[in-house]
This record gives sequence, C-alpha cells and structure tokens, in this order.
Amino acid sequence: MQVHRRRLPLMALTVVALLVGLWGGLVRLGWPLPVGRTAWPALHGPLMVGGFLGTLIGLERASALGVPAALLVPAASGLGVLALVAGAAGPGLSLLLLGGVGLVLVSAEIVRRQAAPFTVLMGLGAVAWPVGTFLWAAGAPAGVAALWWGAFLVLTIAGERLELSRVLRPPPRAWRAFWAAVALYAAGLVLALASPGAGVRVAGAGLVALAAWLGRYDVARHTVRRRGLTRFIALALLAGYVWLGVAGLIALGAGAGAMSGLAYDAVLHALFLGFAFSMIFGHAPLVFPGVTGVPLEYSPAFYGHLALLHASLLLRVAGDVAGLVAWRQAGGLLNSLAILLFLFATGRAVRAGLLAASRRGDAAAGLA
Repeated sequence: MQVHRRRLPLMALTVVALLVGLWGGLVRLGWPLPVGRTAWPALHGPLMVGGFLGTLIGLERASALGVPAALLVPAASGLGVLALVAGAAGPGLSLLLLGGVGLVLVSAEIVRRQAAPFTVLMGLGAVAWPVGTFLWAAGAPAGVAALWWGAFLVLTIAGERLELSRVLRPPPRAWRAFWAAVALYAAGLVLALASPGAGVRVAGAGLVALAAWLGRYDVARHTVRRRGLTRFIALALLAGYVWLGVAGLIALGAGAGAMSGLAYDAVLHALFLGFAFSMIFGHAPLVFPGVTGVPLEYSPAFYGHLALLHASLLLRVAGDVAGLVAWRQAGGLLNSLAILLFLFATGRAVRAGLLAASRRGDAAAGLA
C-alpha cells in the first residue's frame, strides 16, 4: 500500500478541527475549561461541520476523483480551520465557504463522470454545506443553518448507502419510498427558510422516513450476521439509523421548539453524534487506509468507543428531554471521551497495521 504523504497534513487538520470543536462544545455545556480563543465556543458548529466533517469528506471525495487539483478543496477548509483556531473568524468562515463551493464542483465532476442517482444525491448533499455556512455567517438563526449542515451529512451518507443497497435489488415501491423521503426532507429544509417551525416538522418527518428506509433496506441488515470488521461496521450503521430516527421524531414533535434550547441540543446531537459519528466510527477502518494509504488493523477494542458514544448520547438526550442539566453535561463530557477514545484506538490500529505490514515485507524479503 502506497502512503499518500500529501494527504496526511490535511488529515491532521481534521483532527485539529475536531479537538478544538470538542473543547468549545464542552465550554458551551458549562464545563469550566480554559479557552485559548474566546470565539472557540461560538465557532463549535463551523469547526465540527465545515472544519472536521467538511475537510474529511472533501479529502475522501478528492481521493475518489483522483485529480490532484481536487485536494485544493480540503486544503481550503483545512486552512479555514487554522484561521478559526487563530481567532480570525471572518477569513476562516470565508475559507470554509470556499471549501464547500469547491466540494460542489468536485461533486459535479463526479456526476459528469458517473451520472447515477447516488452521485446526484451526494452532490445535493455537498450543496447543503455552503448554504448552511452562508446562512450562519449571514446571521440566520442557528437552528436554520444547522438544518442545512445536517442535510450535508444526511444526504451524503444516504447517497453512499444507496449505492451499496442496490445489491439487494429492492422492489420499485421501495425506491419510490426512498425518493419520497428525500423530497420530504428537502421540502422541510426550504420551508424552514420562511417558516422555521413548520420546516423543522417537515424535515423531521423526512428524517424518520429515511431512517426507516435505511433500517429496512440497507445491506447492513445482512452483513451484521458476519464476523469481525464487517459485523462491527454493520452494527455502527444500524445504531446510527436509530439515532437518525430519534432526531427526526424529536424535531417532528418539537417544531419551532427544536430551534433552540434543550430540544435543539437533543436533535442536533442525535443527528451529528448518534448518526454521523456512528458512520465515522464504522467506516474509519476502511476510509483511513483508502485516503492516506496507511494500513489500519481492526481490533474488537473498537466496540469500546462505539458503545461509549451511544451510552453517553442516551444520557445526554435523556437529560435534554427531562430538563436535567447535570445529565446533559455528563453526557456531553462522555461524548467527547468516546471520540478521544476513537482517536486513540485508531492510532493504535495504525501502529498495529504498520507493524504487520513491516513483518509481511520482511517475510517477503526473506523468501526472495
């Protein structure tokens, strides 16, 4: 496996965005942590979505395209991370916006090369990132911007799973149900620009429908019966779909109430932590080697950070629903610990992978 050295600094910037974003999030929860830059807590959303997830997805998409110039996309959002961390919010947000627009262009080129429903859907997801960033920078309600940021992840992941679900050959009615759910969700996003409360409810209904479809037709329902890494990935995906449905149900029930306060926290973190990070935890053993060329060896210890993520999120959302601030704070702290444990486990898996690759190389040299 060839190591892609040019991509490693960009991967490192995603970790910087993640760590600073987690720190700012804990400060927002009320934990008495020192803040290097006073803007870090306020920039928690842009750092986590554009800085971490945007750079990561941009890097993955550039790798898939195979065009060196496409690396300018994650480079732009990665530089935006450095600017935000340094306290230059204006330039940082501009660079994140530039990275989002660049991802749209990369996605359009992928669609041109392979026009298929799943590539189009991922392209629509890419559009939602710069729209959300523009809304946030323009002073729109945070809940409205977060809806669009959520769509960036939901549509991107749904597109990826749509591609794999084709192997099961769902009946025509299933495909109609999928696109009806996507249309409902998209209608909620647009409606939220004029009527946030109504838009949240419609988008929430769309999320519930998408979660039900993925839980029914995703290939993970079948691969969960296997062993090792395949089973781990399937369990992570299925757990993520549960949280996607939870986010939709809370949004559907709360309406405008989900645009701020405890309901907002519950919806946002059910979606971004329960759904998105479950996907990240599950796919990391495949994506990391594919993007960087650095081998990674799976270990059953991966179940540790996956279990902690979902247990801590359950505590946090329960605190939100019951109005128990201490539960919410404890859940948030454990959420961060789960992500740090994930980074630690990934580092150990990389080390194990490099050692295994070295032993194989030595053995091959001995046979030669």
